[in-house]
Parts: sequence; structure tokens; C-alpha cells
Amino acid sequence: MVTQRERTLSRLHAMIHKGEHLIGAAVGAGISAKYAVKGGADLILALNSGRFRQMGLGSIAGLMPFANCNDMVMEFGAREILSVVGDAPVIFGFCGTDPTIELSSYLDKIHRSGFSGIINYPTLGLIDGQFREALEEDGISYLQEVEAVRMAHEKNMFTIAFVFNAEQAGLMIEAGADCICAHLGVTAGGRMGTKKVWSLEKGAEIARQIFAACDASGQAPIKLVYGGPVHTPIDVQYMYDNTSAMGYVGGSSFERIPTEEAIVETTHRFKVTGHLEQDRQLMDMLSRTEEPYDYVAYVKEYIAGQYMHNISLTELADRIHVSRTHLSALFNKEVGCTFPEYLAKFRIHKAQDVMKHTQLSLTRIAELVGYPDYVHFSKTFKKHTGMTPQNYRKEARNAPEIHS
Repeated sequence: MVTQRERTLSRLHAMIHKGEHLIGAAVGAGISAKYAVKGGADLILALNSGRFRQMGLGSIAGLMPFANCNDMVMEFGAREILSVVGDAPVIFGFCGTDPTIELSSYLDKIHRSGFSGIINYPTLGLIDGQFREALEEDGISYLQEVEAVRMAHEKNMFTIAFVFNAEQAGLMIEAGADCICAHLGVTAGGRMGTKKVWSLEKGAEIARQIFAACDASGQAPIKLVYGGPVHTPIDVQYMYDNTSAMGYVGGSSFERIPTEEAIVETTHRFKVTGHLEQDRQLMDMLSRTEEPYDYVAYVKEYIAGQYMHNISLTELADRIHVSRTHLSALFNKEVGCTFPEYLAKFRIHKAQDVMKHTQLSLTRIAELVGYPDYVHFSKTFKKHTGMTPQNYRKEARNAPEIHS
């Protein structure tokens, strides 16, 4: 008899084999889960932080003693989410460090309730410093989360592990985790997003280290990324281009940020209905005063849409009325590399993709990705890939089909 875990894994691996990327949506309400599935989410994660987002609080509230996290997830997950998602797997955000429960019996309860598996959340991986030391001195440690995943695996439950470094990845792989999710910290973006996050490049570096441990294990777990600087589709594409991630898990990205934007915009439109044009302008001005414009997001979106053309940071700075120096500093801090480096990486990854899927000449491909000078394209390509465009195309044609 095929188990629920086996069905879930078979479905996910089939999608990966077809070259599709997986999407997991971490939610706190039935309406979020229902429409995430309609949008194509492959996994639904019921996390207590999702419930706090529904209360208008930041995700970090899920790490505070505001409620019993396991009871909270059991209540809203079973009542609101399982009933509306159809066949989509629902993963229980399980606090395995809870000293008031018996792990084995509670895992059985999760399974009986209809959840497909567990993920270690809330996780001590998000806690450091003296508080982390005090918890570990009291016997509360990340190793308990590893044990919870091990026990769930032995019960043939589907398991996802949030990990923060390569060592933790090794522990979770040994415990039998089906998916290793590189957790890059609390999500940035929106009105309640954290302001202190890794740069995109630093996040990619951490993910690469974690995924290297996955590859070295020989177990071939599914590799996912979550949080931190990754909160837009362009950021996710950067991770796909620069790591071997097979999918993305988002919480605030799917639930909080879109809700913030939609409610603010809709309320604003109702508010100004029937008002004079100057009232509308005043509302716009006040909105900009309260919420600074995301200049770096604008630059990344512009590159994604116009990479085939000549792009100047000076011209972009003029467009959004900031100094080039200020924009350059903001970009370097958030992305982790300079504007020219980011643009070159973006173009070269596009060129690689075109090479794999078309028979166009290399000169034409260079033009399509923004390099009218083929010599410049060839030098840039070799700098970022370690080989010439000709050699890359030859290897791509001869290599067996692999989907990462």
C-alpha cells in the first residue's frame, strides 16, 4: 500500500524531473491556503507565525510565549486549512522542543488529524546569543528538533527541516528529512518586514554551503530556500540562478506582503472616491512619507524587464530622483554585489538558459541578452562561468538531462 509520504514524494520528484520548481506557502488562515493552492502552491505549511501575521503582527511573534504553538497550529490547521486545500499536502509546524508533550503520541495525533507531515517550527535556529545558551543549558536544543524529525520519519511521515548551516543540514539528513530548507532568516519586505537581513549574495552563499552538504550526503533530499532577503519572484530567480535550490518556501511573501499592499491600495481608492484631485495627491504624498520607496526593488525589476537593452545606473537614479551614489550604496548593501556585477550575472544566466533550449548562434544570443559586442560577451561569460560560450554549449549538449 502506498503511503501518504510516498505519494507526496513521488509527486514532488515528478515535478522536479519535469524541470518545475516547487513552491511551499506558509500560511495562517484557510483563505490564504485555499488561494495559494489555486495559484499553484505544491505544499502548504501551517505555521504559528502565519496566525500571528493574521493578527497584524510580524512573523517573529511566533517565537514569543504568546500562545501554545502546537495547540494553535492544530486548531487552525485542522479546522481551516485541511478542509479547503483538497489533495495538497499540509505540513504541520511542529515545536519539537515543547517539554509538555510526549513526542511520539503527539506526532501520532498530527498524523491522525490529516496532516501530511511536519516541519521544525518554531525553531531554535532563529535564536542565538545568551538566550540560546540559557536554553541549551536547560536541555532545550536544536537536537530535539532533529529527534522530532527522526521520529516522524520512522513513522513514515513526510518531513521538511529548517536548517541554518551545513552542520544542521547533515544532522537532519541523517535523521531522514525528505526536504532540507535553507532558512535565511526572518523575511524582509513590506511594512512589517525585518530591516536587518543578509544580502542576496550572502543568502545564496549560505544556501550553497547547505546544499553542498545535501549533495555530499548521497541521500538526495529536496532542496528549498526560505526567508531573509528572498521575498520577490526576482529574488527567487536569483537563488535558482546561483544555487541548486529546487524550490522556494514563502510565508510573508505570499500572505503578509500581498495583503498589506492590497488592503492599503483598496482602502486608499475607496477613501479618495469623489474627492478632488488635490486630495488624491495629498494621500499619495502622505503614503510616500510613511513608507519609503523600495529603490533596490525597482532596479531589480527594471533589470528583469530590460536586461536586453543598455542600462545605466545613473539613468535609473535620475528616474527615481535619487543620487547615483546613494542608489549604488543601497544596492550593494541589499544585494551583496555591485550593480554591474548583478547585471552581468543576470544576463549570463539568461544566455545559459537560451543556449540550453535553442540553436541560435552565440552572436545572436549575446545580442539578445544585452551584449552587442560578442568579444565583451565572451569575456564576461568566461569570467562568471569559468568557460567560453562555445565550451559551455558543447558541454550542455553532451550532458545528460539534469533538473535541479
